[in-house]
Amino acid sequence: MAKVLAALRNHWKKSTFGACLLGWGGHWLYGKHCDNLLRRAACQEAQAFGNQLIPATMPLKKATVFLNPAACKGKAGNLFEKNAAPILHLSGLDVTVVKTDYEGQAKKLLELMENTDLIIIAGGDGTVQEVITGLLRRADEATFSKIPIGFIPLGKTCTLSHTLYPESTNQVQHITNATLAILKGETVPLDVLQIKGEKEQPVFAVSGLRWGSYRDAEVKISKYWYLGPLKTKAAHFFSTFKEWPQKHQAALMYLGPTERPPEEPEEKPCRPPLYVRLYRRLRSFWSCPKGLPQEVALEDWEKLKLSTIELSIATRNRHLDLTRTEDFMDICIEAESVSKGQFVYRGSQKVCDPHMCPEGSQRIQASRCILQLPEGTEGSFGIDNEEYEAMPVEVKLLPRKLRFFCDPRMREQMLQAAVQ
Repeated sequence: MAKVLAALRNHWKKSTFGACLLGWGGHWLYGKHCDNLLRRAACQEAQAFGNQLIPATMPLKKATVFLNPAACKGKAGNLFEKNAAPILHLSGLDVTVVKTDYEGQAKKLLELMENTDLIIIAGGDGTVQEVITGLLRRADEATFSKIPIGFIPLGKTCTLSHTLYPESTNQVQHITNATLAILKGETVPLDVLQIKGEKEQPVFAVSGLRWGSYRDAEVKISKYWYLGPLKTKAAHFFSTFKEWPQKHQAALMYLGPTERPPEEPEEKPCRPPLYVRLYRRLRSFWSCPKGLPQEVALEDWEKLKLSTIELSIATRNRHLDLTRTEDFMDICIEAESVSKGQFVYRGSQKVCDPHMCPEGSQRIQASRCILQLPEGTEGSFGIDNEEYEAMPVEVKLLPRKLRFFCDPRMREQMLQAAVQ
């Protein structure tokens, strides 16, 4: 024993390094053990759903999973197989996993998707945006939009998870909670934004649209990876070297909030026979275009010239209120008179909450708006954290368009907050 103590004292640097390495290794192994316990508990809970008896004449529920393996820097596939896939297979669902190979593939796959009882999105904000865009572009979207949607957060940015699931610092627990929420069956209606350019097909978003300097700076954060925790501030700091103040000028026309109609009772969509579907497809293909719907009178639109450092158009999904009586989206026009120090500080806040509206900003509640940009405007929009070319667009709110599975605890919190 004396020799061991003497050796440790004589080689104290190596001893210290070894002790630190041993402590880190023990902590890592303990974390892995805790993750395995979480997976086991989640699988046992899912097995209880799978063991439920169903009538022999009732078919298994079909669940179609759209998995983006490239999400979370290529780790999403492994995260899904280890944490979510066992739960889904034990639950008694007929699970079909569709892996996307390239950007935009999910939109095309949704056009060809056959009937399913559940749609599950496994990825990040980009995957959600692709799936709902493909879903709502379908000719029969009125039927398919009633299919409940589950979201398994596997991406780098998962904005919806803040609304649907409790916060968790443990990634394994967050994923298993989200997967179990799909089995429990509680859903909440979410608003959708329809964003349409002059010539392009519409794009759909559940979070919102951003255009401005903060968004442009966020895109460049990854370039400063070598600065570690300072990379966010560095990206915004170097953005201030451009012409200052940074102005984004446009014209905005908008309509105010609309009264919310009573919610219709949930009914399972009944799919017509094959010959009826073929007849409808052929009729819609060969028929003449229908007349345009009656437009709102021009004098009813509010008009506004704006010059801002950033404009955001966001749904109310982040702060969901199940009992509100009006439907609207939030338009935030931030003042351009921002100092460089405020820009760097506020930019770090916006990384955590992209659609925050700081004090001094002009806030508008609208159900529909038209954003007109000056000719030759450059730059990009951020639509649900996906980049699109900046162009004149019409943004229309589709209230309570889709139903997403949520954790029952979150739904209970929403109802309690509404009562209070």
